[in-house]
Amino acid sequence: MNILDKYIIKKFLAAFFFSVVILVSVICVIDFTEKNDDFIQHNLSMGKIIFGYYIYLFPYFANLLSPITIFIAVVFVTAQLAARTEIVAILASGVSFKRLMLPYAMGGAVVGLLIFGLIGWVLPIGNKSRVAFERAYIKLPFRFQGRNVHIKIGPKSYVYMESYDNTSNVGFHFALETVDGTVLRRRLTADAINWDSTKHMWHLSPQLVRTFRGPQDETLQTLPARDTTMNLRTEDFASNYKLAETLTLPQLNAYIKDKIERGADDTQLYMSEKYERYAYPFSIIILTLIGVTLSARKSRAGVGGQIALGFVLAFIFIIFVMLSRNLAQVGSLSPLVAAWVPSTVFSVIGLALYRFVPK
Repeated sequence: MNILDKYIIKKFLAAFFFSVVILVSVICVIDFTEKNDDFIQHNLSMGKIIFGYYIYLFPYFANLLSPITIFIAVVFVTAQLAARTEIVAILASGVSFKRLMLPYAMGGAVVGLLIFGLIGWVLPIGNKSRVAFERAYIKLPFRFQGRNVHIKIGPKSYVYMESYDNTSNVGFHFALETVDGTVLRRRLTADAINWDSTKHMWHLSPQLVRTFRGPQDETLQTLPARDTTMNLRTEDFASNYKLAETLTLPQLNAYIKDKIERGADDTQLYMSEKYERYAYPFSIIILTLIGVTLSARKSRAGVGGQIALGFVLAFIFIIFVMLSRNLAQVGSLSPLVAAWVPSTVFSVIGLALYRFVPK
């Protein structure tokens, strides 16, 4: 790196971290005023609020708003250089515009790698505490509302429950079925099943077992109440509020694999989260380069006008991300495609803007 590279990278990263601190601090203050009634209701101390919640919420917002803050930083630094005709002098000295973009790309790569480490491993650990705090003091207590629940617990085993009470961990009208292909081989039914937290086992009320060996060959057997183990967890009926955000990348991969093996119908949500974590850092680099091309010309609107335009483009990017995520979660779009659609669209926008930069 030469002196110019170090100069641009230093100003760019300083502006980025300053923008993060200022913008996220303002949002946290607004968030505090909205939730203050809940804090007062639970008689929480300021230390509990700050070190039990906002210390984890701050990096969450920093990551969420990184498209905006990266745009602010790039546009602010580049527009200042353009306003002082420094970019004209740099280009006149024989430096190409592509070469001028290199330190920005390097700075964007540093931020992208930092964000990838955050969303892949660091942030989910903090999100566990943040989500637990929200569930305890902000959200209403969760109550499982599912009816006629079917869960695959093995290659040929399926569980059915008419209803489940997650407060007492009791399921009603339980059935355990063994299905070979499309043929029902065995069906065990019980009026109730409940989780014994001391034994870490399921307790079944008296059961009726029907075994099918052929079209006309059926045997009945009654069994007394007993404890048993099966691939059924109380977590299957617990709140999944922001669960994907609390899983590190390896944990998320393992969770998705388990979901697929059990035939769950909500894997799209977690697949979308997984692919977004890989695409998000690349989008930071793309947005950085777009910010350079957008603000390299001196504008009559000044630095403020260019920053405002950067805000608009950053919000459009976030809207693209949210729209693609929703389409992936409802199954209208592949999670892999949905994760990369915003970056692809803005890459095209960046190439179009590059045609109008000074060369």
